[in-house]
Amino acid sequence: MTGILAGLRIVEGSAFIAAPLGGMTLAQLGADVIRFDDIEGGLDNDRWPVTQDGRSIYWAGLNKGKRSIAVALRSPEGRALLTALITAPGEGAGIFTTNMPARGWLAYDELAKKRADLIALNIVGARDGTAHVDYTVNAITGFPLVTGPVGHEGPVNAVAPPWDLATAYAGAMAILAAERHRRLTGEGQRIVLPLQDMALAATAALGYIGEAVINKVDRPRFGNEIFGTFGRDFRTRDGRFVMICIFSDRHVDALAKAGGFTEAFARIERGKGLDLKTDAGRWLARAELCAVIEPWVAAHTAAEVGAALKEAGALWAPYQTFRELAADPVHVLDNPMFTVLDQPGIGRYPVAASPLQFGAVPRQPPRPAPRLGQHTDEILAGILGLPDHEIARLHDRKIVGGPV
Repeated sequence: MTGILAGLRIVEGSAFIAAPLGGMTLAQLGADVIRFDDIEGGLDNDRWPVTQDGRSIYWAGLNKGKRSIAVALRSPEGRALLTALITAPGEGAGIFTTNMPARGWLAYDELAKKRADLIALNIVGARDGTAHVDYTVNAITGFPLVTGPVGHEGPVNAVAPPWDLATAYAGAMAILAAERHRRLTGEGQRIVLPLQDMALAATAALGYIGEAVINKVDRPRFGNEIFGTFGRDFRTRDGRFVMICIFSDRHVDALAKAGGFTEAFARIERGKGLDLKTDAGRWLARAELCAVIEPWVAAHTAAEVGAALKEAGALWAPYQTFRELAADPVHVLDNPMFTVLDQPGIGRYPVAASPLQFGAVPRQPPRPAPRLGQHTDEILAGILGLPDHEIARLHDRKIVGGPV
């Protein structure tokens, strides 16, 4: 491990997205993240998307660069092994992250008996202990009722899980903050991170709750328009779509240059008595702006529109499918963040390293996700110091499992 977090060891018991993604974030920065699962496989062992023969691409994506130990989780001896692993000595060790129920043998108070300076992150659904996932959390935030086309009745769920993603990165940050506190004070601690509270905090920070209370309104649906400025999708002559946005004075001038809209924009300002260099002006004149931009886009191909917008320095992007993204030379194939890896049991495809670029430490290339139990023996020997005959006994009694 040569990344910026080299020397840090985190033991992870996780499922779904937030906890494993948080652990992977730390692993990609050089931490030794050891994921434990039952010898029969965890909850995510076969979660979709999967290959044609049922191998989970999802599991591989969220566990890159980790080590894997497989243990019989219902066995007292297996639990004792994991307790020893979580609380093993070492300056950068003694860190545990989970979204499993942190009770019984996984309770912080029980684990801290073995290591007083233990750091344990517990990701929960809601602060009262109620079970939640991203979709149930999102339902209460209000976002599904403002997502979707104008006039649509009923909620529209998000395809990407925003609150899982936010919780994952907040969890990684929390571990590093607690580890810094421990280095300064010697104190360990339990950290509780409710997925629901993460979503509520972000919703409040973005002004949605304040808008509802102060203005006494429920924001309506605006379809694909960006609220409070200008931005929308437009269809090209060859049936493709582009997103065009305006967020600054420069974007107004660039878009006007790209499409020859300078005089048209000036007419809109005179006719509406608005300034398109302001967010409010663009928002209130969005229908007139679309009436100018839409025919220009519709008269040209996606390549022509893209070339004009790029040359002018406008704020825009083409819409593309996942397959198009995977073959995109600019964003994936020639992006130094990506490496084409051979993931055992799945195949070769582009895999991303950490997006963070540190000036003092080179970015570490991505490493494949482990097979279930791939590192069981080396962890038992290297961290817990078990001799070969004891490891063999554990395998024979099916207390631990090897690569499957």
